[in-house]
Amino acid sequence: MIKVGVLGAKGRMGTEVCRAVEGADDMELVATVDDGDSLDVLKGADVAVDFTHPGVVMDNVRWCVEHGVHAVVGTSGFDPSRTDQVRSWLAATPGAKVLIAPNFGIGAVLMMDFAQRAAPFFESVEIVELHHPNKADAPSGTAYRTAELVAAVRAEKGVAPSPDATVSELDGARGTDVEGVRVHAVRLSGAIAHQEVLLGGHGELFSIRHDSMNRTSFMPGVLLGVREVGGLPEPLTVGLESLLGL
Repeated sequence: MIKVGVLGAKGRMGTEVCRAVEGADDMELVATVDDGDSLDVLKGADVAVDFTHPGVVMDNVRWCVEHGVHAVVGTSGFDPSRTDQVRSWLAATPGAKVLIAPNFGIGAVLMMDFAQRAAPFFESVEIVELHHPNKADAPSGTAYRTAELVAAVRAEKGVAPSPDATVSELDGARGTDVEGVRVHAVRLSGAIAHQEVLLGGHGELFSIRHDSMNRTSFMPGVLLGVREVGGLPEPLTVGLESLLGL
């Protein structure tokens, strides 16, 4: 049995994770942690799942690394500087493995993979993401990661920057720039997690969209991460792609 602890256990995602772990035949929920609780209860866990807040997640991950507890992290806010920091902790204290997934939806991971494959074939690419208004960060981790992947493959293939003749704009009208890819964040009541990658070429448009209609859609990916994190070849893995054979 895999002994699992959940950080952010009383939140919307944390509640779903607890329910999913309790329903899995090969897992045991041994600890739940929320705001103000001691992390020491995680000492009996093999894997800790973190769905907390960008402001506290780094301290949580560092504690897991220092105590040899594998971490599966779904909290947003991981830019390159943060992943580099986690990598340095893992190098200093070997033993634990960390999986940081911008999105645990299987369809969302496939959407990112498809976007990466399509990006070199189109002149223009932009990303629009829509989330519930309680989300703390913008753009989402999924959108940021998608932009990184798209930008990397376009650079590798020698694709020119997306054309844009804008010379006058209101602040934020063209979204934010992530390595040359424009990303637009919408915060909307009624939304859960949605993303569309828009690609344009000569006389055609191609869009790749993923919609999560409820939070249970992320649970197969979370459970996959819990099962596989301890056997991952690298101390730090970003994204579920390798776990799905992509």
